[in-house]
Amino acid sequence: MTRLPSSIQKLINEFSRLPGIGPKTAQRLAFYLLKKDSLDLESLSGAVANLKQNVTFCSICHNMVETDPCSVCTDERRDQGLICVVEEPLDALAIDKTGNFKGVFHVLGGVLNPLEGVGPEHLKIDSLVARVSRPDAVREIIIATNPSLEGETTAMHLQKILKQQFPQLVITRIARGLPMGGDLEYADDITLTRAMEGRREI
Repeated sequence: MTRLPSSIQKLINEFSRLPGIGPKTAQRLAFYLLKKDSLDLESLSGAVANLKQNVTFCSICHNMVETDPCSVCTDERRDQGLICVVEEPLDALAIDKTGNFKGVFHVLGGVLNPLEGVGPEHLKIDSLVARVSRPDAVREIIIATNPSLEGETTAMHLQKILKQQFPQLVITRIARGLPMGGDLEYADDITLTRAMEGRREI
């Protein structure tokens, strides 16, 4: 029985562990890289090796950055009284790309999911409460979690906590411009813009 060299099989196995990559795609990627010259492979391996070293998280909003605090949190042109709460860094990037949101972000780092053991203590909820508690006035919190069961559960949990502690705070939820079960990072600019414009208080 013909077997692949162990180095190729190991690479295929590693690719297969990535989200959205099946065995066939992993094989294609491995054989594609096998045909590339060594300079291209060195550049790729260097980028992967430096990923963890050069990327950190903003101590204020928890977005992925290279400098802490991030450029959004320190931008004086941004409305610091308007915080958009998202699940992941790619969601913040998707909303910011529309060019229509002028506030700042807060990245939760996921959503509530009891079946997978993800509770409130695993998300950046405490630091959001701390941001709202600071003297500089936060006027509105926009909850922009994905329109999924977990996203809705997280939105309701955030609303309950924030309304109890800050009754004067305006809390809005992005409008249903996004399909149920969809992800913010894959939505187009028009859909995201309409969702932000159609947000409502909850």
